[in-house]
Amino acid sequence: MLVSKHNDVVSVPKILSLEDFMANPPEGMEWVDEQLVEKTGMTLKHSEIQFNIGFYWRSYINSIQQGGKVYTEVPCRTYKQGRRPDVAYLTPQLVAEFGDVPTLPQSFPLIAEIVSPTDLAEDLFLKAQEYLQSGCEEIWLVFPESRLVFVMTDNQVLGFKAGDVVSTQRVLLGFSVAVDEFLA
Repeated sequence: MLVSKHNDVVSVPKILSLEDFMANPPEGMEWVDEQLVEKTGMTLKHSEIQFNIGFYWRSYINSIQQGGKVYTEVPCRTYKQGRRPDVAYLTPQLVAEFGDVPTLPQSFPLIAEIVSPTDLAEDLFLKAQEYLQSGCEEIWLVFPESRLVFVMTDNQVLGFKAGDVVSTQRVLLGFSVAVDEFLA
């Protein structure tokens, strides 16, 4: 639910369906299991890692002149939910097709989700599968405290730890970065 405070009064707009969410996605909210859910658990570390991943992906697409756009906390639709990935890359073709919609009507091709202290690992892996079933080709699950990164595609899961270099598998081919670089 979108919460706005004015003199400690909370107002919550009516969003009844996924279509309502897609047309007018409330800031900081996801539409999960037919209700609005506030994304919580953001910490300074989470935000820094989110920025770092977005920066590295954006720098790479600029350096190879591939085009496309990198977003943070932008709404998209999966086959059953309205989500807001922490970091997402949209190809030039999809930018041309959907660049002006309030909510992307599918998953982004490349997504990074950063585990917050309040996240359950099982829920995060289920969310990754949901993205992959909705058009996402590759998702990075980043575990800041344990310094692990899992890169998932529809047919593989690769694990990386501190000291390793993580690389994309399907999207932004040729991109790699040391895990320690973006977890710093």
